Amino acid sequence: MTAADPALTALAQGWCALSLLHERIEAHIERALQSKHGLSVREYSLLETLSRQHDGPGGHLQMKQVADAVVLSQSATTRLVTRLEERGLLTRYLCPTDRRGIYTDVSPEGLALLAEARPTNDAALREALDQAAQNPRLAPLVEAVESLHAR
Repeated sequence: MTAADPALTALAQGWCALSLLHERIEAHIERALQSKHGLSVREYSLLETLSRQHDGPGGHLQMKQVADAVVLSQSATTRLVTRLEERGLLTRYLCPTDRRGIYTDVSPEGLALLAEARPTNDAALREALDQAAQNPRLAPLVEAVESLHAR
């Protein structure tokens, strides 16, 4: 296939549309979370991910797993964890069975903020998807996202 191949062009256009949808949604949610709760999308995502941990087998995530879940590098995730810990939203402690491991948990204050922010996140997501559905290029992607929720 060459660069002028229609299949590649269509694929590239699809990727651009998906990227545009993601950017619009993230920007919309970012504005809502920042204005109402002082949280970035990444901070919210990290709190949400860590809040699902539990004490059973495989219940705590290693920093690499957290980084993968929030789509950041390990160093960026560590900096984000540090900022949230300084705000009192997270706590770190040594793994009781492997003293080299460090766990990160959401503090009670972090859980309270997450509970406050969750409806804002959900409403902003719904608004962003509804706006994007008005764009003929993005409407099929919105339908795909919504169909994942229906399963």
